[in-house]
Amino acid sequence: MKLDWRGALGIALSALLLWYLLRGHLGDVVGVLRTSSLSWWIMTAAAATSIFPLRARRWQAILAPLAGRIPFGPLWRATAIGMMMNNVFPLRAGEFARPFVLSRERKDVPFTAGFASLAVDRLFDGVVVLLLMVAATFDPRFPADANIWGVPASRIAFSAAGFLGVVGVGLYALVFFPHFMFRVAETILGAISPTLADKVIGLMKTFASGLGMLRSPALALEVFVWTLVHWIMNGLAFYFGFLALGIDAPVSAALFVQGIVVVGVALPSSPGFFGVFEGAAKVGLMLYGVSDALALGWGIGFHIFSFVPITLIGGWYFSRMNLHLRDIVASKQAAEATGAVPATPAPDVSGRDR
Repeated sequence: MKLDWRGALGIALSALLLWYLLRGHLGDVVGVLRTSSLSWWIMTAAAATSIFPLRARRWQAILAPLAGRIPFGPLWRATAIGMMMNNVFPLRAGEFARPFVLSRERKDVPFTAGFASLAVDRLFDGVVVLLLMVAATFDPRFPADANIWGVPASRIAFSAAGFLGVVGVGLYALVFFPHFMFRVAETILGAISPTLADKVIGLMKTFASGLGMLRSPALALEVFVWTLVHWIMNGLAFYFGFLALGIDAPVSAALFVQGIVVVGVALPSSPGFFGVFEGAAKVGLMLYGVSDALALGWGIGFHIFSFVPITLIGGWYFSRMNLHLRDIVASKQAAEATGAVPATPAPDVSGRDR
């Protein structure tokens, strides 16, 4: 895929951040990793990779109102390929690859509808990650005086949860009162720019087509349960990484650090989110008194052991299905030209965008 200025900026920021983090600590980090437990790292890799089948199963419920219960196979292959592409291509290319691959196997799922369904994906991810993060603050071992850049960590967690609550209300309003939401957008944005209003309303209509699952309490509960299992398993993978390095921190710390990392990888970065992942990991673990060397060693070790398996699996499916990058690029460009999808998708807070 063509590397534009946004992709180049992300790579540059990642490289700069990695240099800054490892400056003066590289020898210590290497030493920490050399003495870590390979068996626990293998457990980490297994747990971190298991979240992707869980995402595919959840996607089945999200898409149920659109195409019924799609078989697991196409959903799993599309998810694996999407995560692989997020790891090796810039600008979160996997977010376009996922619905493209699924629409290629399942003609009853249009690309735009599959892409729109990812809005639900993001909403539930954000809500559950932040709920687990807030829950971690009630553990007696949570550092009550923990601050991130002078702001209490617990306040950050609660504020983020409140923001996502507002987003959730907006999405539900779009589902149950679409025409009202369209009129509001047209009134507000039309006074600024009629062209902008048309584009935004077009995007709102596209996303509304993928939010049908929110109309069903049973499906919403199903998606919530799968999301909860997904992020608890991801937190367990974080904890296994703690054990690999002998980090003395509770399981709740893994859930809190997980939330910090999810927020961190929303920043511009290179493919695979190198640099921002390690930086967010350091910020989170230092709240629990973990040294720089151990925190960076965990960030690098976890990143590698979670990065490699799904990248290899996705690459294998990509080659087996005889896919071509030019087809994905063409589909993306066609959708952008019609205003069906935004040029830059929302950050994926999946296990891979940790």
